[in-house]
Amino acid sequence: MAETINGINVPFLPIGGVDGLKERPVIGLPEERSFDTVLSKELNGLKFSKHAQQRLDSRNIQLSDDDMAHLSSAVTKADEKGAKDSLVLLREMAFVVSVKNRTVVTAMDSAHLKDNVFTNIDSAIIAS
Repeated sequence: MAETINGINVPFLPIGGVDGLKERPVIGLPEERSFDTVLSKELNGLKFSKHAQQRLDSRNIQLSDDDMAHLSSAVTKADEKGAKDSLVLLREMAFVVSVKNRTVVTAMDSAHLKDNVFTNIDSAIIAS
């Protein structure tokens, strides 16, 4: 026995009928898990290239949440100034960052900073 809903023959009805579908409860998520928050975090967060990740691992560079916040803030400032590729100095570390992609290209600690020449950058930021 088919039912007609909005001119369409429906072969079966859900338990409770179609009127019950309109009264579905709204499922709330915590703000940190909302789609907008997760998407914004992904779009604005920093990424590390494979090369940069290898450098972090091989040089035993550990970044705290505070370090990541300072690094991200520096990249945001560089972007606001129109920078494309920046050298970010943070404590005793240096990072070359593709500002447009928000991607850390390479990383080094103080032991590897000596006698280094940084090329293909258009800006430098001292993050604090």
